[in-house]
This record gives sequence, structure tokens and C-alpha cells, in this order.
Amino acid sequence: MKRSPTFLITVMCFGFAFFYIPILSMIVYSFNASRLATVWGGFSTKWYVSLVSNDAVVNALFLSLKIALVSATFATILGTMAGITLARFTKFRGRTLFSGLVVAPLIMPEVITGISMLVFFILMADWVGWPGQRGFTTITLAHITFSMVFVTTIIQARMIQSDRAIEEAAMDLGSRPWQVMFDITLPVISPAILSGWLLAFTISLDDVVISSFVTGPGSTTLPLLIWSKVKLGVTPDINALATLMVLTVGIGVFAAGMIMSRTERRRQLDAQMAFRSDD
Repeated sequence: MKRSPTFLITVMCFGFAFFYIPILSMIVYSFNASRLATVWGGFSTKWYVSLVSNDAVVNALFLSLKIALVSATFATILGTMAGITLARFTKFRGRTLFSGLVVAPLIMPEVITGISMLVFFILMADWVGWPGQRGFTTITLAHITFSMVFVTTIIQARMIQSDRAIEEAAMDLGSRPWQVMFDITLPVISPAILSGWLLAFTISLDDVVISSFVTGPGSTTLPLLIWSKVKLGVTPDINALATLMVLTVGIGVFAAGMIMSRTERRRQLDAQMAFRSDD
């Protein structure tokens, strides 16, 4: 039975409303003057002011941002290499095993991943004396391990869709493989690389389960701090903190969209100019 467009639009609106109305409610109540998170006591910005003077929140924020920046960068580099390998080299020994290792973290429960990381770091500390303590390094390594899988999937999908004839034409004209990689392949997949970096950054920034296993004393990330506060009840300062996180992610997504749109227009313009020059 064919559904009418009105029915589909209605269902979609209900779905988006179910997701966004709680977020909007949280943003509104972050300006609540009352100490009770669900009782409106007037408009106030005091909870945002209190966040700035809260050393625990500020330290957790900077630690989370530092971990997210480092892990997203390394995950994007490794994920791009893995994605290009899977897309361009379809036949090599161990490809099936390698592909399975890439897919496994996507379906692996985060609890299992966190426990395995914890056991690994404990064994490494016993065998070689590293890491001396769990903190920034262990969290970053754990985030790189599971976030680069998402980058690999995005890059592989983009590489499969790209036209390989352009790369072959460049090699026929005398370009070396590394020149083709940096002059053609990477610029073509640059929107996917940026998308992968943003996804890895977001995943690292809001991870709770895996971070709770590989962190140590004095290395509390922002999501772990929020989780510990929520256990005692939601307060307006948590709403304010979550609102700032939503605003940060929103600005990042908007900026990335603008950059990718500009890059795509420039690529289309270059293609049109190249086509006219051939004529």
C-alpha cells in the first residue's frame, strides 16, 4: 500500500520533534534562576557564570578537547590510510582478516571494548612498566582505536564512489603514485576526510563508557564529570554545560558544511573550466 507524502512528512516531523524538543527544553531551562532543574524560577544566566569559575568543569573541558583533537587527528590519518587500502587494493593477502578487524569495533559493545582496553593497559604496565598511570595517554589511545573505524568506513565509501579513471590518466601522463595521491586522490576525498574528522572528534568528546575504564585519578573528562553529577540529580548548571556542548557541536557542523559546500563548488568550477579548455 502506497503511503501519501502527508503521512510520511507527519511521521518525520514527529520523529524530529521527539529528538529536538528535549534538547530545546534543556536549553531553555539552562537559563532557569531556580536551583531545581524542572521548576522555572525566572530568567537568569548565573549558571553559565558559575561554570566559568568552576575549576573542575574547566579542567575537564580542556582535557576533553585536547583528547578529542589529538585522537580525531590520528584516527583520521589512520582511517584514511585504511580506507584507501580497502578501496583501491581489492586483492592482497589477509584482506578478509583486515576488513573483519575494521568492521568488528562497529558491532562490538562498548563495555567489551572498554574492558579489553583496561586489561591491555594493566598487562602492559606489568610487563614493560608502561603506562605508569592511566590518564590522557590511555584515553587518547582508546579513542583512536575505536573512532578510526568510523573514519575508515567513510573514506572507503567515498573512494568507491570516486572516478578511478582520473588517477589512471594522471599516471599515464607521468605522475608518480605519491603525486597522484596528494594532487588528485586526497583533494577529491577531502570532504569525506573532514566529515570523518568531525565524527571522530564528536565520538571522542561525548564518550563515557570506554573512557570510564581507561581513565585514572585526576583525569576526569567532561562527559564523565557530567555523568557523575547526573547521578546526584540534574541541576541547572548541567543544563548550561550541555547547552554549551550542543552550541559547540552545532557551530562545528555548520562551519564544516560551509567548507565542504565551498570545496564542492570549487571542484565543479575547476571541472567545467577543464572541460571548456579541452573543447
